[in-house]
Amino acid sequence: VQLQASGGGLVQPGGSLRHSCAASGFSLDGYGIGWFRQAPGKVREGVSCITSSARRQYLVDSVKGRFTVSRDNAKGTVYLQMDKLKPEDTAIYYCATAWGEGCPAPFYRDDFYGNWGQGTKVTVSS
Repeated sequence: VQLQASGGGLVQPGGSLRHSCAASGFSLDGYGIGWFRQAPGKVREGVSCITSSARRQYLVDSVKGRFTVSRDNAKGTVYLQMDKLKPEDTAIYYCATAWGEGCPAPFYRDDFYGNWGQGTKVTVSS
């Protein structure tokens, strides 16, 4: 049972990246999926959550209007599209499964999530 995240990299300010999160050993489609990030020297921060049906999505205020979360349950993949990236978005990004189909309240509490991916590094720099 493992989550696999991909899509990190180096990008210039204003650029875009897309993270993907897939599972091995189980299906993601029965779980809400959260995205978190941890910047150097900072605590882990909740970025987004999407319910299993994708009917509800949540984003932290600092990324609203720039990040979009989506999922394709047929492909067993959840995506975090990051546009208009800023240097302060530099962090290691993680995906994680919520304990059920929905998103926790509040969605940014990391202790409400179970399985975690290995993290992918995003660096926003010119």
